[in-house]
Amino acid sequence: MELFVRWARREEWEEAMRLAWETFMRYNSSECRPEGIRSFREFITDERLKQAFYEGSYQLMVALDGNRIVGLGSLRNVSHLSLLFVDGAYHRRGIGKAIVTTLCEYLKNEVGEQYVSLTASPHAVEFYKKLGFTVLSPATSPMGVPVVPMEKRI
Repeated sequence: MELFVRWARREEWEEAMRLAWETFMRYNSSECRPEGIRSFREFITDERLKQAFYEGSYQLMVALDGNRIVGLGSLRNVSHLSLLFVDGAYHRRGIGKAIVTTLCEYLKNEVGEQYVSLTASPHAVEFYKKLGFTVLSPATSPMGVPVVPMEKRI
């Protein structure tokens, strides 16, 4: 596997969001209420989000195996990590870690941020703890999707 992590290109938006949807449905949907699944689908298909990506205000990073997108992670509200997903066939190969590390380095070195936040799905909490994130409060279920608020000093 030849892994390459970089900022997503305009023409990769649809493929990246398709990966986010498929991975969410496979690994997260069983924890969600129906309105949570609808809410997630509406978020990743929202034309305003796509436009924000096109304009550079919603940053998306992708991990590629050759030309195939196998992972993604995005930033919103400057320093909030959002939509970290890795294709199931590529789990436990360091792709999620590479994306998070690259985004944190960008935030620290290019933006000057000291912290990065995220809301983890309950099954991803241990993964984020291994990367140095701490839990800020117990899990909640806004809009039907269970999440655990976390942050890391970078």
